[in-house]
Amino acid sequence: MPISRFFLALALCVCVVACKREAAKAAEKPDAAAFVTDGAGDGSVWVVDGPSGGRLFLCGTIHILREKDYPLAPAYEAAYMYSNKLVLELPPGATSSAELTTRMSQLGLYPPETSLEANVSKETWDAVKTWAAKHNLPASSLNRFRPWFVALMIPTVEYAALGAKPDKGVDTYFEERAKKDGKPAEGLETVEFQIQLFAALTEKQQRDLLEQTLGEISSVKEEYEKMIKAWKYGKLDDLKEMLFREAEKYPDLMNLFLTSRNLSWIDRLEQMLKRGEKAMVLVGTGHMTSDSGLIELFRKRGYRVRHYREVTDF
Repeated sequence: MPISRFFLALALCVCVVACKREAAKAAEKPDAAAFVTDGAGDGSVWVVDGPSGGRLFLCGTIHILREKDYPLAPAYEAAYMYSNKLVLELPPGATSSAELTTRMSQLGLYPPETSLEANVSKETWDAVKTWAAKHNLPASSLNRFRPWFVALMIPTVEYAALGAKPDKGVDTYFEERAKKDGKPAEGLETVEFQIQLFAALTEKQQRDLLEQTLGEISSVKEEYEKMIKAWKYGKLDDLKEMLFREAEKYPDLMNLFLTSRNLSWIDRLEQMLKRGEKAMVLVGTGHMTSDSGLIELFRKRGYRVRHYREVTDF
């Protein structure tokens, strides 16, 4: 997909720091029927087996969902029930602190002597004002923020209008559930690290991000529905096409947001396999795609990787 949609996928993970979290409903332990593909989608779950009995369930997530997108595919239920711990992008509870919201705002603010209007083109500022007016927001409330921050605010509002919320995201659902069940969980990164990914963007990269985000507002609903459908059915090729449609134009950003992070995760995940651990790994579905995605990285290291639908040896 155009690079701004790629950014939005990551932004949905970062933006949860500013959202009120809702408690997930406690789930009763399901019987075996809950693990059988129900025809409503196989899910984006792949299974990696290690030499010492270790097993990782690579669960591609959508960080922001609607109530109607539940229940999740049986593959996620199986991954949870057959795992001894959860591995998330962020540590449990990392996004619930008010201090993190403050930190994000601090990094996203311009100093008093300048503004968004002064740092973007007239066309971009006019588009921001038009968008703000449509949502009954004063443009002045956005003028203090840097382009990257505004570019994150826009999809948050747009997805909320579709009924999609971070509190309904797959990560949040299982994090809350694990907390109730007493199942251990850990994170691969920190919120500060993810926020810094955006804060460290050059001025030009920030402007490009904001301009493209504004230019794609009209297609948010259509693209979101396509993404949800591909995710529900585990259609990796469709997801790859959506995520990387114009990725070749932005190799440095793709490396920053996807490739380098996958490479930093793979060694840690491999060690879990070698120790014989059984873990449910919940990361954005974009991290499963491409030749540098987690699935291919494991295969290149000689591991057997199967989609959940192909696994019978639980």
